[in-house]
Amino acid sequence: MTKAVPVHILSGFLGSGKTTLLSQAIEYYKQSGKKPAVLMNELGDVNLDGMLVEDDVPMTEMLSGCICCTIRGDLGLELRDLIRDNDPDVIFVECTGAANPIEILDGVTDASLLTELELKSVITVIDAAQFQKQHEGGKSKTFRLMQDQIRCATQLILNKIDLVPIDAIAAIEQGLRELNPIAPMTATVRCQVDMSLFDRLTEAEGTVTASEHAHSEADHAHCHVEDGVCTDPSHHHDHHTGHGHEMHHSHDHVMVYTHYFSKPIDSEEFEALVGRLPQEVYRAKGILRFSDTASLFLFQYAYHEMDFVKITPKEDLPNVAVFIGEHFSKERLAAELAALERED
Repeated sequence: MTKAVPVHILSGFLGSGKTTLLSQAIEYYKQSGKKPAVLMNELGDVNLDGMLVEDDVPMTEMLSGCICCTIRGDLGLELRDLIRDNDPDVIFVECTGAANPIEILDGVTDASLLTELELKSVITVIDAAQFQKQHEGGKSKTFRLMQDQIRCATQLILNKIDLVPIDAIAAIEQGLRELNPIAPMTATVRCQVDMSLFDRLTEAEGTVTASEHAHSEADHAHCHVEDGVCTDPSHHHDHHTGHGHEMHHSHDHVMVYTHYFSKPIDSEEFEALVGRLPQEVYRAKGILRFSDTASLFLFQYAYHEMDFVKITPKEDLPNVAVFIGEHFSKERLAAELAALERED
């Protein structure tokens, strides 16, 4: 009988550092002579994070972010195909930061997949500064989703601790412990963890399982972790109502705007635009060509911090930017971006 492939779910809110952790884990397994594979779920219609995964790593994409709507069918089929076509030693599922991992758990632990894969962990990455800010506010849909991601974790990674005062870290850790008192926690900068963590999680006995679950507007799904198992009998998701987005998915408050540029744009003007983004836009990323340099750049923005990394892709990539947030004006943003493309 073929041994089931271990699966690790990487969760965490937008911009927390999941893709950084994924990149390090992939490199660790490759150097160990093992073959990792990736299933990446992303908001929007272009997978920018997937472009950071090296070409020799098998990867399946599920775009638009609505993984919960297809979880009973497409997710299982994609995982099965990933295993049968590539025979990986381990699979990482990186879910969009706007998703509740219980939605992914339910699909990965489908009975029809149990002989082919074994879910070993749900690792939630937390942006220390953003958690502190949301914890102090405490009532936004963003924070409720962040809470669910933390509750569902079997392993917590408190990331970006270099961006908060040292004397604030203990209070942040206490806030996380109130939400999840059981999962081991590691504090990091740029998700620098001992990668043998994945070996320990993979070799551990038992499988993470998900019970049926519910999403209601008044009482959003709370995921309780007990001995590495995510369980709550109150979680029930009625899929008999069909795909309709009147159902309250965990990401139903999140907006995404994708803008394809028709020409290279001025770098300083773009940076100025990003600097003016409203607080409702909390994540942005893109592949950008600028008129004042010949280089191509990977653009990242999270919570008022922006970063540009020079890249040399082997294939043609779109000149595109994706903006993610809550209740911002897509029309105003589109107009400002279009203005960057106008002739001088």
